Amino acid sequence: MDLFLVILILLCLIGVSNILHRLIPFVPVPLIQIVLGYTVAYLPSGIHLPLNPDLFFVLFVAPLLFNDGKRIPREQLWELRLPILLLALGLVFATVFVLGYIVHWLVPSIPLSAAFAIAAILSPTDAIAVSALAGRNALPKNLMHLLEGEALMNDASGLVAFKFAIAATVTGFFSLSQATASFLLIAVGGLLSGIVLSFILIRMRLHIRRWGMEDVTTHMLIQILTPFFIYLIAEEAGVSGILAVVAGGIIHAIERDHAESVIAKLQVVSVNTWLVILFILNGMVFLILGLQIPDVAAIIFRDNSISNGPVIADIIVISISLLSLRFVWNYLFWNKNWISGQKDLAPSRLRSVLLISFSGVRGTISLAGALSIPFVLQDGSPFPERSLIIFLAAGVILFTLIAASIMLPFLAKKNEKSAGPDHETMEHMAHRKIIQSVIQTLRDEMKPENQAATLSVIFHYEKLMKQPLQNRNFPKIPSYEHETAVRMIGLRAEQAEAEYLLETEQISRDTAYHLEEHINAMEAALSHNIRFNFFLVITVVKRYSLKLFSHNKKTLKTEVQEFRFAKIQTSKAAIAAIREQINEETRLVSLDLIGAYHKAIERLSLNQQHSPKRKLLDTQKKELQLKAIVIARNEVQALFESDEISREVANALRQSINYLEATLLDE
Repeated sequence: MDLFLVILILLCLIGVSNILHRLIPFVPVPLIQIVLGYTVAYLPSGIHLPLNPDLFFVLFVAPLLFNDGKRIPREQLWELRLPILLLALGLVFATVFVLGYIVHWLVPSIPLSAAFAIAAILSPTDAIAVSALAGRNALPKNLMHLLEGEALMNDASGLVAFKFAIAATVTGFFSLSQATASFLLIAVGGLLSGIVLSFILIRMRLHIRRWGMEDVTTHMLIQILTPFFIYLIAEEAGVSGILAVVAGGIIHAIERDHAESVIAKLQVVSVNTWLVILFILNGMVFLILGLQIPDVAAIIFRDNSISNGPVIADIIVISISLLSLRFVWNYLFWNKNWISGQKDLAPSRLRSVLLISFSGVRGTISLAGALSIPFVLQDGSPFPERSLIIFLAAGVILFTLIAASIMLPFLAKKNEKSAGPDHETMEHMAHRKIIQSVIQTLRDEMKPENQAATLSVIFHYEKLMKQPLQNRNFPKIPSYEHETAVRMIGLRAEQAEAEYLLETEQISRDTAYHLEEHINAMEAALSHNIRFNFFLVITVVKRYSLKLFSHNKKTLKTEVQEFRFAKIQTSKAAIAAIREQINEETRLVSLDLIGAYHKAIERLSLNQQHSPKRKLLDTQKKELQLKAIVIARNEVQALFESDEISREVANALRQSINYLEATLLDE
């Protein structure tokens, strides 16, 4: 029960971290999750979850690296094989040798073999952390592929070096020839085992389909179990389970690309299922890292024989040495052909090397490796400075994460040879991207039963897309302040007309109340998001309550007719008020809004009964329009997080979307 509550709390924290990231998008999600994990662990009655390295690797690392192997482009991986090997092998072994001596020099109480061990476990970059941090910045694609390929391959070399350094410390014996042969066996064996096991699993799934078992759930279960199956068998055989799951992911990606059309439904379910699994696992990884920090730090801070200040200084020196070595190595071996694309958009050699250097973040894999250090040597004596080694590893991990969070957004900015787009151009470009995203998503999710409604909504958005292209130059987009001002004029006129209709007893108090509620919701949509969300919830609840508890159909029909009459009158009043206030600056938005009011009047004036088929079509269109609003909101957030639009443009777009949503709900 306690473990279940811990998992439930961690899942809630994953959701909280993404909400906080929406509020502070400049802070990466992994860093927020680490802070949340540290916070709940630091509380007096907080969560204490000891990290079992073996369980961590099989439960988290195996499925995440399997997915990375499926996702990474194979052609680019092959093209970048030389730089990837230079980083995954050459840089790892250079780091072990150089950093090992630096650690031993800083902390003489750590034997040289143990210093090589900490250097080895800090040498590989964390594929999970690299994807999470580097992916949110506008890095060149080939640079991203290089970093991902390095992170997938260097785990094996780093962990093998770590294994032999620990063995040398425990036994006091080391053989270079034996270590080299063992490394080749573990690496090549891991790759081959991943390939062979993947082929076996793919053939098994094929035979299951031939037996007539096309059940998506069964095949999905086999897919979920695949990375665990490959990793455990490879590790049991004494080869690299990490390289095995990476190779397995690549083989499964090849199989997916050549899959038969009959399993297209399985591919759709697979993508959505893995999105949820990876979302949870990625969040758990960084929360668990945060949970470990208080316990690791407490051991050192409570030890009177260790001075806290010098230890912190050692962490800083080791971290800077690690980044400096990575910078020097990449600068010496850098080749401009590694980054393709337009020359004027490609970063310079110095900036490219700096990007690679700061992107080399260390993560939970390094901490899990450090925690796997044995407690005693072969002779029964304690492992020298085990707690200090773990603390140094945790400190370096945090340093690289924070350094990458600060430096990558700055370094990843595009060359600013020309001035960036102004507010109006930025908003116009964002509108086009949002419309494209809505159209593409609706097309991808179109089904036979809602095809007509989907095509109708898509046609509407395609018209919006083509409107700016009627002339070669983009039309001037009115400022959001002008749009808001004109809309408020219309709402004020509606409010005044509603009061007049009530005073002259043309409508009942209930109808006047509903009109007032609608106007307030519209005003909230144009001003405060929190207030708008409140009105949104109230509107949805009232609508469904009306459907559930309205028994007198005749009374309900009369109320609807009265409300329709009132809306027509208030819309006419709004049109008249807007026409009186038109000027040169607000002409475009005023005419658009007047047109919208005329369409509403035309729709409300039609008092005929529609066929059940027409009603179904209208209902489906409304649902798709609301879905399009959700897609638009997500696209606005994505554009804002990628620095393609400013905060002001994002807020203007969100308020515009709020207004549209309130209008749809009111209909």
